[in-house]
Amino acid sequence: MNFIFDVGNVLVDYRPLVYLKGLFSDEMLVDRLYQIIFRSPEWIKMDKGLLTFAEATDIFCAREPELQAEIRCAMDNVNDIFTPLCDTIELLPRIKESGHGLYYLSNIQMEIRDHLLEIHDFFEFFDGGVFSCDVFSIKPSPGIYRHLIAKYNLNPEDCVFFDDMEENVAAAEKEGIKGVLFTTAECVLEYL
Repeated sequence: MNFIFDVGNVLVDYRPLVYLKGLFSDEMLVDRLYQIIFRSPEWIKMDKGLLTFAEATDIFCAREPELQAEIRCAMDNVNDIFTPLCDTIELLPRIKESGHGLYYLSNIQMEIRDHLLEIHDFFEFFDGGVFSCDVFSIKPSPGIYRHLIAKYNLNPEDCVFFDDMEENVAAAEKEGIKGVLFTTAECVLEYL
């Protein structure tokens, strides 16, 4: 069996509102920055590898010039969002030792990808994977699942995919992959 993991909220914590609240005490400002940055079309374009952080930051600042300092602060420190989810990470060597394939499939920007690969050694357990920014496609688009399957010559029926987003799980199932909505590391243990 092949285990395929999303990264955000499965292997590393990703809670932008919590992150913004750690930077700014004004709740209205936090909500506004959340909309400006994390709910923007530019965030999706970064996930697709179509915009860099610097380009997106310039767009945000041009759109909201009165918040330039706050936007730049949030964007400059965005890697602080991603902290390891140890319960899941601790399962990775066990999965490998059990003889299973191990892959990742994540919507992520180039700069965050580089940061995560640089500071987290748990990626060494993976046989491979796909980051959205490298293939210009994001989940739940069918193409990103098909790319992973083709790249590693996997049989979809021999794969189980863990993701925290229902629409991504459903899209995997449409491609013949067993999809599991990730809530805690306990849901992975059922498949070991």
